[in-house]
Amino acid sequence: MINNPDENSQVSPASATETGADPSRLDEARDALDLAAQLKRAEEEAGELRDAWLRAKAETDNARRLAQNDIAKAHKYAVERFAQELLAVKDALELTLATPNAKTEALQDGVALTLKNLEAAFDKANITEINPLHEKYDPHRHQAMTMIESDQPPGTVVQVFQKGYLLNDRVLRPALVAVAKAEESAS
Repeated sequence: MINNPDENSQVSPASATETGADPSRLDEARDALDLAAQLKRAEEEAGELRDAWLRAKAETDNARRLAQNDIAKAHKYAVERFAQELLAVKDALELTLATPNAKTEALQDGVALTLKNLEAAFDKANITEINPLHEKYDPHRHQAMTMIESDQPPGTVVQVFQKGYLLNDRVLRPALVAVAKAEESAS
C-alpha cells in the first residue's frame, strides 16, 4: 500500500525509514499540507469577515439614510403644530371681516377674540412677549433706538416702540426701545 500524505499525515520518521521514504521530504510535505490548510482557513475567515463588514457597512448606510430622512421631515414639518393653532386666528379674522355692516363694537370684539386666539397659539408654542417698559436695558433682549432724557435712572427703558418676543428663552425678535440717558452735567 502506498502512503498518501493527504490520508496519512501522522507518518513518523521511524515508519518512514521502514517504508523507504526520505523523512525530510515527508516533513516538507507535511509542512506544505499544514500551510495549505492554514491558508485555506485564513482565506475562509477573511471572506467571512469581509461579508460581515459589508453587512455592517450596509446597515450603517441604511441607518444614516433613515436619520437624514427623519431630520428632513422634522425640518419640513416643525411648524405644523403652530400652523394648526394659527388656523383658528385666520378663521376669526375671516369671520370678523365677513360680517356685513359690522359696528365698531362688533369689530372690536372680533379683534379681541382673534388676539386671544393668537395669544393661546403663542403660549402653546412657548412664544413669550418682551415688554421691558421701566426695566433695565438688556442688550441681549432689547435694541436701543434712541436715548432720551428722563427722570428714570440711566439705562432704564422709558419707551417701547415695538415689543419683542422670545421662543423658548431665545430671542425671536428684540424689543425696540428708548433708553434713559444720564443727565449731562453743566460745565
